[in-house]
Amino acid sequence: MLLKNTYNAFTTAWQGLMLTLRHFVAGKGKRTMNTVKAPNYFTELENKTNTIQYPKQQLPVPEVGRYQLDVVIDDCIVCDLCAKICPVDCISIESIKATSAYGQTSDGSKKMLYAEKFDIDMAKCLYCGLCTVVCPTECITMTNQYDRSVYKLGDLTYTFSDMSPELVAEKKQEYEQQQAAKLAAKQAAMKAKEGGV
Repeated sequence: MLLKNTYNAFTTAWQGLMLTLRHFVAGKGKRTMNTVKAPNYFTELENKTNTIQYPKQQLPVPEVGRYQLDVVIDDCIVCDLCAKICPVDCISIESIKATSAYGQTSDGSKKMLYAEKFDIDMAKCLYCGLCTVVCPTECITMTNQYDRSVYKLGDLTYTFSDMSPELVAEKKQEYEQQQAAKLAAKQAAMKAKEGGV
C-alpha cells in the first residue's frame, strides 16, 4: 500500500513536470497586437504563443468594454439616480441645495444642486454599467482604462467633487439663510392674516 502510494505520487508529479516543460519549450511564438475585428484575433492562442509582454504590449480594448468609471462633474445635476441603482453601493453622493439655478449642463439641464461629495469606490464596482444607463445628462461614463493598480485599497476610491470645504460651508450657509428668510416671511404673512381677521 505504501509502495503503491509512493509510486502514484512520483508518477503524477512527473506528469505535471512534463506538461509544464512541454508548454515551456513549445510556447516561443510572439503574439501580434490585432484589434478584435481582425480575422485571426481568437485563433492567436492556437499559434503556440504565451502571454503578451505587458506593459510593453497591450491588447486592444473593445469599444464597448466596461472599465473605469469617469464623471464629468460640470454636467452632473446631482440627481442621485446612479447611486440609487448601483447594486453594491459603490457610489456615494451628498448634495447641497442651491438658492437658485446656478448653471447649465452641456445638454441644457438646469443645475439646482451642488455636488458636495461624489465618490466612486472602484474596489466595490461590478462594472455592470447600470449607472451610465440611468444618468439623464450622461455625465457618468465607462472609459477604456482598465489598469488601475494601486498599493492601498483606499486609493481605488475616486473623488469627483471639486468643492472645497470653505465653499461647501458657504453654500450651506446661503441656503440656510434663504430658508430662514422664507420662514420669517411666511410667519409674518400668517401674523398679518391673523391680525386682519
